[in-house]
Amino acid sequence: MNELLKALNNLAPQKKKVHTVTIQGKEIEVSLEKNLEIMKHGEEAYMLEAGKIVRKPIKKNGLTRPVLKKSDRGYKFYDNDPLWVESIVEEGYTWQTELE
Repeated sequence: MNELLKALNNLAPQKKKVHTVTIQGKEIEVSLEKNLEIMKHGEEAYMLEAGKIVRKPIKKNGLTRPVLKKSDRGYKFYDNDPLWVESIVEEGYTWQTELE
Protein backbone atom coordinates (compact mmCIF):
# COMPACT_ATOMS: atom_id res chain seq x y z
CA MET A 1 0.00 0.00 0.00
CA ASN A 2 2.91 2.33 0.77
CA GLU A 3 4.35 1.82 -2.72
CA LEU A 4 1.02 2.86 -4.24
CA LEU A 5 0.93 6.12 -2.25
CA LYS A 6 4.57 6.85 -3.14
CA ALA A 7 3.83 6.25 -6.82
CA LEU A 8 0.79 8.57 -6.71
CA ASN A 9 2.83 11.31 -5.01
CA ASN A 10 5.61 11.00 -7.60
CA LEU A 11 3.26 11.47 -10.57
CA ALA A 12 3.80 14.66 -12.53
CA PRO A 13 0.92 17.11 -12.31
CA GLN A 14 -1.22 17.15 -15.42
CA LYS A 15 -1.05 20.21 -17.62
CA LYS A 16 -4.09 22.45 -17.71
CA LYS A 17 -5.78 22.61 -21.13
CA VAL A 18 -5.33 26.01 -22.77
CA HIS A 19 -8.21 27.24 -24.94
CA THR A 20 -7.30 29.78 -27.61
CA VAL A 21 -9.29 31.56 -30.31
CA THR A 22 -8.15 33.71 -33.21
CA ILE A 23 -10.07 36.98 -33.47
CA GLN A 24 -9.02 39.61 -36.03
CA GLY A 25 -5.70 37.83 -36.53
CA LYS A 26 -4.81 37.78 -32.82
CA GLU A 27 -4.62 34.57 -30.83
CA ILE A 28 -6.26 35.01 -27.43
CA GLU A 29 -6.52 32.63 -24.46
CA VAL A 30 -10.12 32.23 -23.23
CA SER A 31 -12.09 30.10 -20.78
CA LEU A 32 -13.76 26.85 -21.82
CA GLU A 33 -17.24 28.44 -21.73
CA LYS A 34 -16.16 31.37 -23.93
CA ASN A 35 -14.40 28.97 -26.31
CA LEU A 36 -17.56 26.87 -26.69
CA GLU A 37 -19.65 30.00 -27.30
CA ILE A 38 -17.23 31.25 -29.97
CA MET A 39 -17.14 27.82 -31.61
CA LYS A 40 -20.95 27.77 -31.70
CA HIS A 41 -21.30 31.14 -33.45
CA GLY A 42 -17.99 31.15 -35.37
CA GLU A 43 -14.91 33.29 -34.88
CA GLU A 44 -16.01 35.68 -37.64
CA ALA A 45 -19.05 36.69 -35.52
CA TYR A 46 -16.78 38.27 -32.86
CA MET A 47 -14.49 41.29 -32.76
CA LEU A 48 -12.04 42.91 -30.36
CA GLU A 49 -13.23 46.08 -28.69
CA ALA A 50 -11.00 47.75 -26.09
CA GLY A 51 -9.10 44.49 -25.63
CA LYS A 52 -12.26 42.46 -24.93
CA ILE A 53 -13.99 39.92 -27.13
CA VAL A 54 -17.49 41.10 -28.04
CA ARG A 55 -20.11 39.88 -30.49
CA LYS A 56 -20.46 41.87 -33.71
CA PRO A 57 -23.78 43.70 -34.02
CA ILE A 58 -26.33 41.90 -36.17
CA LYS A 59 -27.36 43.89 -39.22
CA LYS A 60 -31.03 44.17 -40.11
CA ASN A 61 -31.83 43.02 -43.62
CA GLY A 62 -34.16 45.97 -44.23
CA LEU A 63 -36.84 43.90 -45.95
CA THR A 64 -40.36 45.19 -45.63
CA ARG A 65 -43.46 43.18 -46.38
CA PRO A 66 -46.77 44.48 -47.69
CA VAL A 67 -49.77 44.55 -45.33
CA LEU A 68 -53.48 44.94 -45.96
CA LYS A 69 -54.77 48.46 -45.28
CA LYS A 70 -58.05 50.25 -45.84
CA SER A 71 -57.91 52.46 -48.92
CA ASP A 72 -60.16 54.78 -51.00
CA ARG A 73 -60.33 52.20 -53.77
CA GLY A 74 -59.39 48.59 -53.24
CA TYR A 75 -60.34 44.93 -53.11
CA LYS A 76 -63.42 43.33 -51.59
CA PHE A 77 -62.69 39.81 -50.39
CA TYR A 78 -64.99 36.82 -50.52
CA ASP A 79 -65.61 35.54 -46.98
CA ASN A 80 -62.82 37.87 -45.67
CA ASP A 81 -60.23 35.68 -47.39
CA PRO A 82 -57.37 37.92 -48.65
CA LEU A 83 -56.44 35.31 -51.26
CA TRP A 84 -59.89 35.33 -52.86
CA VAL A 85 -60.71 38.72 -54.39
CA GLU A 86 -64.39 39.21 -55.19
CA SER A 87 -64.28 42.67 -56.77
CA ILE A 88 -62.74 46.13 -56.72
CA VAL A 89 -64.84 48.59 -54.71
CA GLU A 90 -64.72 52.03 -53.11
CA GLU A 91 -63.19 51.90 -49.60
CA GLY A 92 -61.71 48.45 -50.03
CA TYR A 93 -58.38 46.95 -49.00
CA THR A 94 -55.01 47.23 -50.76
CA TRP A 95 -51.60 45.72 -50.12
CA GLN A 96 -49.29 48.53 -48.97
CA THR A 97 -45.65 48.43 -47.96
CA GLU A 98 -44.93 50.34 -44.75
CA LEU A 99 -41.89 52.59 -44.67
CA GLU A 100 -39.48 52.28 -41.74
